Amino acid sequence: MEPIVSTIDIARAPDDVFRFATDPTRFAEWQHDVVQVRAAGPGPLDVGSRFTTVRRIGGVERTLLQEITEVSPPTRWSARSIEGPVRAGASITIEALDGGSRSRVTFALEFDGHGIGVPLLPLIRRQARKGAPKSYQNLKDLLEGRR
Repeated sequence: MEPIVSTIDIARAPDDVFRFATDPTRFAEWQHDVVQVRAAGPGPLDVGSRFTTVRRIGGVERTLLQEITEVSPPTRWSARSIEGPVRAGASITIEALDGGSRSRVTFALEFDGHGIGVPLLPLIRRQARKGAPKSYQNLKDLLEGRR
């Protein structure tokens, strides 16, 4: 299936956006469905690092083990769920605007179903299409000092 792609412009430098948006410990501050995030190990998170995200999906809290698959500051970051019936992949791409004083942030979400997760994909994609833009607006508001 095609990824769900959204773009938003943020009045902050790419370094600032990258540092905040790609820090899993800050996800609950801007992603509306994140309840908690725990790093699987100490130290900075890099490619291969794992973290556990607790998300409220359909009124139920689900725990997802995720692995960082790409880190290229300040322009690109990706992570992917590595277990469960529905596995999500998220990528963030940041482009400098206006000489680096602003950023264009593109989010891409992909979902793969495994076993009983296959028939759930349309529901999960529908929820992501509805909820993700709220999270992106939260990120923008936080970084621009509106929250």
